[in-house]
Amino acid sequence: MPNRNKTLFNAKIIATIPIFIAVNIAALLIWALNISQQSMPLILGIIAGGLVDLDHRLSGRLKNIFYTLLSFSISSVSVQLFIDESLIFILLMTSMTFCFTMIGAVGQRYNTIAFGTLVVAIYTILTYSAQTPWYINPLMILSGTLLYSLISVIVYLLFPYRPVQESVAKAFLALSEYLDAKSTFFDPDDTEQLEHKHVNLAMKNSSLINAFNTCRTALFYRIRGQHRYSRTNKLLHYYFTAQDIHERANSSHFNYLSLAEKLKNTDLIFRMQRLLELQAQACRDIAQNLQQNGDYRYNPRLEKAISGINQSFELYAEQHSDKPKELLHIKTLLENLQGVDRQLRHLEQTQNNTERAQIHTEQITGLGNILYAIRSNLTFQSQLFRHAVRLSIVVFLCCAMVEFLQLELGYWILLTAVFVCQPNYSATKLRLKQRIIGTILGVLIGSLLPYMTSTLEAKLGVVVFTSTLFQFFRTNNYSFSTFFITIQVLAGFDIMGFDIYAATMPRLLDTLIGTAIAWLAVSYISPDWKYLQLGSTGRNTIQSCAKYLLYIISQLQFGKGDEFKYRIIRRKTHENLTALSTVVSNMNNEPTKYATHLQQGFELLKLNYSLLSYISGLATYRHKMKTLHQNIAFSSNFYPTAKKIIYLLENIEKLPADEFAGLYLNLELSLKQGNAEINDSATEYNVPFQQLTMISQVLPQLYDVLKK
Repeated sequence: MPNRNKTLFNAKIIATIPIFIAVNIAALLIWALNISQQSMPLILGIIAGGLVDLDHRLSGRLKNIFYTLLSFSISSVSVQLFIDESLIFILLMTSMTFCFTMIGAVGQRYNTIAFGTLVVAIYTILTYSAQTPWYINPLMILSGTLLYSLISVIVYLLFPYRPVQESVAKAFLALSEYLDAKSTFFDPDDTEQLEHKHVNLAMKNSSLINAFNTCRTALFYRIRGQHRYSRTNKLLHYYFTAQDIHERANSSHFNYLSLAEKLKNTDLIFRMQRLLELQAQACRDIAQNLQQNGDYRYNPRLEKAISGINQSFELYAEQHSDKPKELLHIKTLLENLQGVDRQLRHLEQTQNNTERAQIHTEQITGLGNILYAIRSNLTFQSQLFRHAVRLSIVVFLCCAMVEFLQLELGYWILLTAVFVCQPNYSATKLRLKQRIIGTILGVLIGSLLPYMTSTLEAKLGVVVFTSTLFQFFRTNNYSFSTFFITIQVLAGFDIMGFDIYAATMPRLLDTLIGTAIAWLAVSYISPDWKYLQLGSTGRNTIQSCAKYLLYIISQLQFGKGDEFKYRIIRRKTHENLTALSTVVSNMNNEPTKYATHLQQGFELLKLNYSLLSYISGLATYRHKMKTLHQNIAFSSNFYPTAKKIIYLLENIEKLPADEFAGLYLNLELSLKQGNAEINDSATEYNVPFQQLTMISQVLPQLYDVLKK
């Protein structure tokens, strides 16, 4: 464990190097050229550059720099020119806020640059001085951004694979947590908290899918060029391996409670749990080796665990030879666990087809498509649109308050409100607490600066130190980052010649006012609970499961399938389940507001996760179906039955109760008939029918929950 923490620390330091070097260079320039009055916009420009720094290959980074400088120029110059025209300025800031927020509909890249552009507008306001020529502030901010960007490119050239390696490592860490959560189902002494385990596993699955998405995007931008480096191919192979492990671990072939009851007096179930825990540890080892630029070595303990579990199964099979179906279920599970083991064993043997492997990610290109994406979000049903409206009102109120009350340094209210106001209530409340705590502590320590720093060199040293630590903690501890940026701001005021004690109390009061405005906005302006998306999100997940099942059945029936398309359909299904998990998680953070829907949310999440895991269990069997087609009785029953299930999933909410009951009864008869006709056949014919049976058992519960 100490090694892992040390590695993560080194990786974070590498990500902090650009801002450390850039602020040091800026400090040297301020000291050598004696430009203390222009120090703050230069430093804030560097900070803004860090906010919009996105991982990309070299050509993509250069494009990002160009677009960033262009948008920052427009934003900063516009604010500088109209800051003395109160009404025009307020309208300008409000419209910019709405437009920049809605650009987030185009994609994460545009969303990041757009938010940075809004922040630059506020930075320009904060550093405005009527005595300074109009072009100085925009020039210094852009110079700081350009300085940071150029250094970040140099650091990228020195550590080209570090960001994408970190993404793959985080995916394996999330996979290890998922496997650990899965292992708890094989504890025969703890069968009372099964529902809690299901919800926890669904949450871990959501975290894993988010990690996969980040990893996929990072890899996508690295393999868009014509030439791929061996290191990129290796990371791509790691990513696909993690996905394949997840597919096997995600699949279910039985009722866990029933299995635990049957095996509780044997060592077989304990060996299953132990093997999953060892496989989770192997994923952590892979992540650690990625972070250390090392190669993963297969742990011999895994081989011994596989050997032990096979011996235990052979002994159990001898003792229970009169229960072929039960043995088949266990054997199918063990095959999945062995499949995970094979992936880990051969991880370093990069497959030849990796060179031709494809990764798909959503990209919106072309002006028409961009406008359509934005236009399709112009509804209060869209969280992005609600956030854009809410944030625009917040900016309007803050600007109007400062302009008409003539508050000195009052635009810290605006800066605080913009950073605190998040797209949903729970995130805003958390950010609000962190901002207040960080600011109070920062003001207390910052007020001591005059006693500790009497020279320009010492003050610049404080700016370098606090700016670097702000960047270091920015993505994982907002309280710490706020603490350090508050000290940096006070040190900047001191360098520019302001009375630091005169700035201390306004900074604290502005933070409290800004956070209060943000809290009121998310609480009363189109609040989330008025647009509860539980039902529609649940329906989207069920429809995705239906499409996923349809594609799997098509592959089983015709023996052909596009693996690339299969991965896309599988990913979209998991992403819809993640969206449902996010909704339930947000509801759980505010149990009082969502009291009437919370239990329904947990039930819907658990059932959708079970449905997806049973479908995944069928998916792992799709490569074995060619030989099964020789059995006409199997084929003539299996595919019509599967299509009945797909029809019920696609129309589950539209069907009246009596029609659903009739169709479900017909489905049960088909399953019984199919099972009866293959009962005397080879045991492998039972597995696909078993999966259909388990999928069908979820349907009545899903129907009841949706109708509540």
